[in-house]
Amino acid sequence: MLRGVQDDDLPVMRRWRNHPRVRAASFTGHEIAEDEHTRWWATVRADTAKRVLIYDHDGVGAGVVTYSGLGGGSGYWGFYLDLDGLERSGALLRAWVGLERAAIDHAFGPLGLTTLRGEVLADNEPVRRLHKRFGFAEIGLYRRPVDGVPRAVVVTELNKEERA
Repeated sequence: MLRGVQDDDLPVMRRWRNHPRVRAASFTGHEIAEDEHTRWWATVRADTAKRVLIYDHDGVGAGVVTYSGLGGGSGYWGFYLDLDGLERSGALLRAWVGLERAAIDHAFGPLGLTTLRGEVLADNEPVRRLHKRFGFAEIGLYRRPVDGVPRAVVVTELNKEERA
């Protein structure tokens, strides 16, 4: 289930995002300070082309789903999970699959998108495999700096009528 972010979710969202493995799979790998996170949240809340939601797994906050570039029937998405909490409970794989399913359903349902795109670091094979399992096609490859180092990025796309 996806739900809106409450102000009291912000500290836990930042903790999840600062997990070393989440940072390693992100386009910005530095540890995010509280003031930076607060500024980001204020910007996101004011941007009608963005949405940030909490993924609840078995009734507990377990991840974050972001949508951006919304408009004209398409948008981009990204996510991260509470790796420590989900690994401790043995629910990481189920939550990861559940989050992907919920994010796609939300994009093509309440958000009204016809095309959902994403970007993933090319060496992040587990995420690429999961996206393919859900019907995403890899439609492009480009390089971008990540913490000053050029990295290969794969662009993925799923169309509403082609979803798995």
